[in-house]
Amino acid sequence: MKKYVLFLTLFFHSEILFAQPLSERLNRATNFLLADQSMRHAWLGLLAIDADTGDTLISYNAQIGMPPASCLKIITGATAYELLGPSYRFTTGFLTEGTIKNGVLDGNLYIEGSGDPSLGSQRFNSTLPEQQLMSWKKILEQEGILRIKGKIVPFNNGWKGIPTPGGYTWNDIGNYFGAGSDFLNWRENQYDLLLQSGPRVGDRVDIISARPAPLKVTFEVIARAAEKGTGDRTNIYLSPKSTHAIVEGTIPREEKSFIIAGSLPDPPAQLVYEMTASFRMNGLPIDEQGKSSPLPQYLQPLFIHYSPSLDSLHYWFMKKSVNLYGEAFIRAIARQDSGDGSLEQGIERVIQFWQQRGIDPASLTILDGSGLSPQNRVTPASLVRVLQYARRQWWFLPYWESFPQYNGMTLKSGTIGGVKSFAGYHTTPEGKNVILAILINNFDGSSAAMVKKLFTWLDEFKK
Repeated sequence: MKKYVLFLTLFFHSEILFAQPLSERLNRATNFLLADQSMRHAWLGLLAIDADTGDTLISYNAQIGMPPASCLKIITGATAYELLGPSYRFTTGFLTEGTIKNGVLDGNLYIEGSGDPSLGSQRFNSTLPEQQLMSWKKILEQEGILRIKGKIVPFNNGWKGIPTPGGYTWNDIGNYFGAGSDFLNWRENQYDLLLQSGPRVGDRVDIISARPAPLKVTFEVIARAAEKGTGDRTNIYLSPKSTHAIVEGTIPREEKSFIIAGSLPDPPAQLVYEMTASFRMNGLPIDEQGKSSPLPQYLQPLFIHYSPSLDSLHYWFMKKSVNLYGEAFIRAIARQDSGDGSLEQGIERVIQFWQQRGIDPASLTILDGSGLSPQNRVTPASLVRVLQYARRQWWFLPYWESFPQYNGMTLKSGTIGGVKSFAGYHTTPEGKNVILAILINNFDGSSAAMVKKLFTWLDEFKK
């Protein structure tokens, strides 16, 4: 009898624990997270709401602005869907001031860019670099051009500002994830360096090759070999339009073909160089007898290249967190709004858009479209508000489908130095639709260790 009573007591006690409201479980998990040693000098901000009723499930520092890292992409993407539309396509124009006679273009071929981030991208079959170039060659031949007497010239039609956002750090801009957005982009403005290292810790690191080789760039390698298992701890220092790069840091010892990725310093020039070489190799001679300046007052359009639709670009922007796409979206918004394609104008338009929908501009300090800048400041409440707005729009399904899956939940993640964030959507086992954002800044320890602790907090939504 005593055993039976004890069994009933334990049974009902476990049922009470299981039946605890979600808010109570979240509060307990939050207190547990705050008590962790890694949080003793950290900032934590979070907000979770019932997506259907708008009721708050938990709120902690929800109005404190913090660097969101790549969770900023949530705001950029939703704004692009609304202002540009999921069917929006970037255009690249091909024009000339010359005449076509007997298969010869007597003049220059101009390429007018509008910031398409997908030219030469490996993510779409139609944009693979060589396939992209051959498709353009075929169209030129269909236009009657079998030889170009002049040059191929990149044409910047009012594209203002430098390619790299001012908030990007010097540690980032030479690496692939720090690639800026130019009026002409190529291969997602990325190249790979193949490195080899000696057998001992401290041995030199040498470059085997660069694919593709950045135009006119020389490399100074001061990187050294480290112990096996240490991974990629390199940085490439190379600013836009520069020709001298420094590779520092470490890669594991005894590597024969270790790949690191950098950002092309001059994408328009790189595209023209590769295009000229490819055309010549494949039977379309380019004599380069024309002049690249001054620009003629009148140019005759030949054809227009269209990018994949914005919803397709946005898919990779979110799934693989391609920073370049976010910067291109911001510039496209500016281009549509004022015609100048400047990052500053685009950011101003983004903040204005959300102000008109009830978000305090002071809660959105934005310096880029991707979240790479550590100077960005966004509140958890603003992230949740944007997610809530997006859920009510007709374009929500493709927007939602672009979110990655983390911890069995539909969430965007963000990571930069000392910052980890998650924000997105989830449906609990009992059918409650939840919108949430959690941001941690200045935590102690590794990002991987913090992710595990955040997953423990997120697990409360899955019980």
